[in-house]
Amino acid sequence: MIARLIHWAVANRFLVLLATLFTVAWGIWSVKTTPIDALPDLSDVQVIIRTTYPGQAPQIVENQVTYPLTTTMLSVPGAKTVRGFSFFGDSFVYVIFEDGTDLYWARSRVLEYLSQVQTRLPATAEPALGPDATGVGWIYEYALVDRTGHHDLAQLRALQDWFLKFELKALPTWPKWPRWAAWSSSIRSCSIPSNLPASALRNPT
Repeated sequence: MIARLIHWAVANRFLVLLATLFTVAWGIWSVKTTPIDALPDLSDVQVIIRTTYPGQAPQIVENQVTYPLTTTMLSVPGAKTVRGFSFFGDSFVYVIFEDGTDLYWARSRVLEYLSQVQTRLPATAEPALGPDATGVGWIYEYALVDRTGHHDLAQLRALQDWFLKFELKALPTWPKWPRWAAWSSSIRSCSIPSNLPASALRNPT
C-alpha cells in the first residue's frame, strides 16, 4: 500500500505539489482567522444581583432581601441554579442559566422578574445587576497602601473614591471596577426636638 502510494506520488508530482501548496495556504489562512483565546471562558452563564441594605445584620438581610430574591429567581426561564449569600448590609444572588443561553437575554429576564419582586423588598434596599462579565475577565487587582504612615484609612478611602475610581472608569472596555475597602464613612443627621422651634423647623415624626 505504501509502495503504491509513493509510486503514485512520484508519477504525479504536479498534483502533489498543488495539494501541498493548497494545504499550506489553507493552514496560513486558518492561523490568521481562527480566534485564539489564551484563557477560554468555560464559566457558566450567570447574572449577579447585588442588593445593598445599609446597616442591617446578615440574618435580617437574609430574611428580608436574599430569600425573596432567590425564591423569585427560581422561576426565571432557563435558570438551572440560584444561589444567595447574605452579608452585613449586602446581599448577593447568583442566577446560573443553562449552557448556550444568551447573556443579554438572561439579563433581561432577570430584570423582568426583579421588577416584580422589588415591591416586596424594604424601601431602603437597592438591588442592581452586576457587570456583564465573568470571573475570567478579572485581570487586574491593586491595593492602595501608604508605606510612609502619613495617611490613615479614611484618607486612602477618600483618594480611592474621589480620584482613582473616576480615572479607572474612564478606561475603555472595562465594565466594572469592584472594590473592597477596610474602612467606610457615613453621615447621619439626628434632630433635637427641643431645638427645632428655634430654627422654624418641625419633626415630621
